[in-house]
This record gives sequence, C-alpha cells and structure tokens, in this order.
Amino acid sequence: MTRPGFSFSTRFKVRYAEVDAQRIVYNSRYLEYVDVAIAEFWPWTGLEDLGPEWTEAEFHVRHTEIDYFKPFVMNDEIEAFVRIERLGGTSMTQRFELCHAVTGDLHCMILMTIVHVDLETGRSKPIDGPVRKALEKLVAA
Repeated sequence: MTRPGFSFSTRFKVRYAEVDAQRIVYNSRYLEYVDVAIAEFWPWTGLEDLGPEWTEAEFHVRHTEIDYFKPFVMNDEIEAFVRIERLGGTSMTQRFELCHAVTGDLHCMILMTIVHVDLETGRSKPIDGPVRKALEKLVAA
C-alpha cells in the first residue's frame, strides 16, 4: 500500500502475546511496533554506507507523542509507515503511521523526537557532515 508523504513501509502481524483478554493490542506495544519499523527503516535508507560516521552515531529518544485512533486486534496485519518529519541542528523528528494493512485505516500516529548524543559527555551534539547531507535527502521523502 502507498501513503502520501511516505516512501517507506514495513508489514507485520499482531501476535498473541501482544493482546489482552479482549484480543486488543496493549497500548505499550505500539512503541514496540515503532521499534520494529525503525529497525527496518534505517537499513533501507542506505546510511550504513557512510561507515563509522553513521554506525557510531548515537540518537536517544527525547520526546514521544502518541495518538490512538482505533485499536489493533489479534491477527491484524499492520503496515507501519516511517518518515523523517523534521531535521534540526541536534535532533530530528520521525513520524510513524500505523495502519491496517488490508483496509488502510490509520490506527495510530506517533511523533518521536530523537537527539544526536555525544556518548562521552552525554550531551547533544550537532548533526553535521555526510550524515546531515544524507538525512536532509530523507526529510519528508
């Protein structure tokens, strides 16, 4: 399925361990779905070709907003759409739209701000050089 404003998506099914007695997905699982989607998104971007500039870059979650519209239930197939919404000086915001893979209905929208971090100091650091150039090409692509 395609979705306006998104070049990347991945699909997976709701599993038994992710639902409650009513067969509805636990709220906390939606962030796990984001983790699955982003683990597929980064290799798709080709940023690993930058070598250590990218593979040694560290980003930490700073803020997350979640809008739940409709619950997923047991055996639903989810299509997770991912894009970089905004690229700042030291952070970026990613947008995730979790849709029903068959109907296309939007079930959940998540905005996540991640900060580029210097591991030695624990402080934010600029996103620059080849990493910035590569990320700029991905913003809302």
